Amino acid sequence: MTQPAPARESELTWLSTRELAARIRAREVSAREALVDQLARIDAVDARIHAVVTRDDERALAAADRADAVAASGAPLGRLHGVPMTHKESTDTAGWRTTKGSPLLADRVPERDALVIARLHAAGVVMSGKTNVPELTAGSHTFNTLFGTTTNPYDPTRSAGGSSGGAAAAIAAGVQASGDGSDMGGSLRTPASFTNLVGLRPTNGRIPHALPSDPWQWLAQSGFMARTVSDVALLMAVASGPADGAPASVQEPGTVFDHPDLVDPSRHAPGSGLEGLRVAVSTDLAGLLPVEPAVRAVVDRVGDALAAAGAHVDDRIPSLVDGDEVFRVQRALDFVADYRDLVRQDPTQVKEAVRWNVDLGMRLTADEIADAREARVRLAAEVEGCFAHHDLLVTTTSQVAPFDASLEFPTAIDGTPMRDYLEWMRASTVVSATGCPAISVPFGVTPDGLPVGVQLVAAPGRDVALLLAAQALEEVAGVVGMRPRL
Repeated sequence: MTQPAPARESELTWLSTRELAARIRAREVSAREALVDQLARIDAVDARIHAVVTRDDERALAAADRADAVAASGAPLGRLHGVPMTHKESTDTAGWRTTKGSPLLADRVPERDALVIARLHAAGVVMSGKTNVPELTAGSHTFNTLFGTTTNPYDPTRSAGGSSGGAAAAIAAGVQASGDGSDMGGSLRTPASFTNLVGLRPTNGRIPHALPSDPWQWLAQSGFMARTVSDVALLMAVASGPADGAPASVQEPGTVFDHPDLVDPSRHAPGSGLEGLRVAVSTDLAGLLPVEPAVRAVVDRVGDALAAAGAHVDDRIPSLVDGDEVFRVQRALDFVADYRDLVRQDPTQVKEAVRWNVDLGMRLTADEIADAREARVRLAAEVEGCFAHHDLLVTTTSQVAPFDASLEFPTAIDGTPMRDYLEWMRASTVVSATGCPAISVPFGVTPDGLPVGVQLVAAPGRDVALLLAAQALEEVAGVVGMRPRL
């Protein structure tokens, strides 16, 4: 079979966000040059992966020219000045179509940016487009009737995960080095695992939920993916910090993410950040999860790698069994709040998984909601007990490797049938239910060359320590530079 020609690359294609921002700041590269290069890369690869779904090149070029004019004037520049970036299709972007992959929202154009987007733009990001999501972000496989299916740069017949699958595919394919996303049940972590990226779900309130959205929301979190932990830390430094109208804000500035070792990893010996850490490790969370053998074979090696780097490793993990109930009930309630009006408007235009989740929420009884609250209390006690004696919990990010993109979701894992489209994501969903910050870090590949990530979890509020550990493991794993053959 004839192999496709290699996609266009330039000297900018595989730069980190930190490197590109520094070169633009030094006037070695203009914002226009960076954007033109990014658009050319999209032209070269996107027909195979279908990651970028909305573009307005004229508007983006005008924004890049304004950025160059500001740089030429000598005015102070933001930390991401002139860096081109696509954004997740479900996240509001002022003046740019934001459909959430739903035909009922096909013409929706928000009037204001979401908080995370506003902060990126205030730091100087030049918006260049939007990346694909599952319809109404339901599910961890990215497909919808508006834009089609996003596929994996490492094998375009396979899933790139979701719901931030379009962003993951774009970053992995060299369109950009990092980008925003969101994570309710693994929507940053699973795509990161599938595409050899780092994906961080931060502590609730790091990137606040602010009015006019629900400021008390806690299950879904904004966060970032990148090819390196250092770039995730940079975007967290820009986007984190308390906000007006956000009473659940963490009261620390984004600058806490400017840890010297995250800004410049060359300051320390590779892997040294793991020495002395107390780590609880279990690939399947003590039998709670079925795990595909090819994934297990990779993740089972993480304990030895941590111990070799000087960590104190054991298998005394918390019981996360209550995470299933907490996640499913809260997700159903959130889907009712977010999507019941769309389902009522025209249920035939809403995919079955969303209708099912909304219906599940509408049928919840007071007893079931109260039971879930009690389960959340028990889960919190388990987490507190674990982190009284450990710095990290380490497990698999995904129970499966990237699967056939023509499927909606895996229907069985290692012989265990999946009841519904949520069941195969439990490695991430039960962690979401804890409220802990969690990150997926590339760790290896299957015999077919498909990426596999491991999930690191820390106590709430310990996001910086989590990133430092993740960076150390990233250095030990040695797969961070692996690129797809597009």
